[in-house]
Amino acid sequence: MIRFVLPYALALAVAAVVLEWLRYRHVTRIDSTEIYVAILAIGFIALGIWLGRKLTPQPRAEAFARNEAAIRSLGLSRRECEILELLASGQSNKELARTLGISPNTVKTHVARVFEKLEVQKRVAAIEKARWLMIIK
Repeated sequence: MIRFVLPYALALAVAAVVLEWLRYRHVTRIDSTEIYVAILAIGFIALGIWLGRKLTPQPRAEAFARNEAAIRSLGLSRRECEILELLASGQSNKELARTLGISPNTVKTHVARVFEKLEVQKRVAAIEKARWLMIIK
């Protein structure tokens, strides 16, 4: 906890000292107002960049590992997982049928079963849930 809090406390203390120093220089009219506005703008830009980097999720470096436990618990078959992956590529039912070499009605059945097992109503929701469960990449 100390390793996490101490750097931020020191940074805030330094920032407070700098701001007080700038206020003193401004009150004594040593520097013009534009300089203070520029310094504050630079400070806020730096803070925004730092917060953006801290709060934005970093891309995963490790290879994708499919969540087999989730697949088993949902009862998804190998073909249904394949259908989910192809759904994520944005293909229509006819394109899925051509890719898999099956009829469009069979694709509709597989898609309906995937929706049922994932407890969703739409393709986008199925893809989002499958990605959240780490079933597909």
